[in-house]
Amino acid sequence: MARDPQNLLDAAIMDEQAQRVALITGGADGLGKAVALKLAELGWSIFLHTTGDPADARDAVDEAVAAGEAAGFETQVSAARADLTSSEHREQLVEQALETFERIDLLVNAAWAPVSEARDLLEMTEQDFGEVMSATTTGTVFLTQLAANEMVRQVQAGLIENPRIVTINSVGAYTSSTDHAAACMSRAALSMMTRLFADRLGEYGINVYEVRVGILSAGAGDPAHARYDPLIDEGITPIRRWGRPEDVARAVAAIAENLLVFSTGEVINVDGGFHLRRL
Repeated sequence: MARDPQNLLDAAIMDEQAQRVALITGGADGLGKAVALKLAELGWSIFLHTTGDPADARDAVDEAVAAGEAAGFETQVSAARADLTSSEHREQLVEQALETFERIDLLVNAAWAPVSEARDLLEMTEQDFGEVMSATTTGTVFLTQLAANEMVRQVQAGLIENPRIVTINSVGAYTSSTDHAAACMSRAALSMMTRLFADRLGEYGINVYEVRVGILSAGAGDPAHARYDPLIDEGITPIRRWGRPEDVARAVAAIAENLLVFSTGEVINVDGGFHLRRL
């Protein structure tokens, strides 16, 4: 029996989509997991970087597979643990992703270091600064470098087209918090990293983006609610609600689906309008 041409077209599209591979850091929970679930719904194959409990990683893999299946895709998802502050671990992570899927079309830097203890700028130590920069910035910069070099190689070999790099950053990149000075400086460095890689990789058709997150809720039990609920109610952001991981995931999905093809080095604010300067 002849197959319906539309079914053949749909199958071809799904096969092409299934080949797209995203490497997502911090993929077992939080923003990384939200991004993984959203991309799975869009038919992406996913390689998750994790750091914590292996059970959490297995759960994240299972949830991503289920999200893809619910959308009609046979989603392929794999995961590996790595310490991004280690150059050896970073290299192994990229190698494992390539051994599993043979390509990387999208890197999503979604791993966030734990919030450091508040310490006044005038009391910050060199050790404090070094630890935050290592956990937040150094690992991200050099993982991005590894992935970028691999993307360049694959583009030049004709194996992939228009790969993309996304770093999920924070409004801390430009908002002063003197009790978390090291974190602010590390976030500012990540913002410059986006511009630098966008500049360097443009000739290869590799677009680079920053998704900048504002006040984000970790759930109903998040102790930050006590501080920020009144501020949100009073209008610290024009959109008067907490940000959610799903908001961030949708922004990454727009980039992943190549909806911003003529933009690079761009900051996508997902902050309820916090970045607006209002009188």
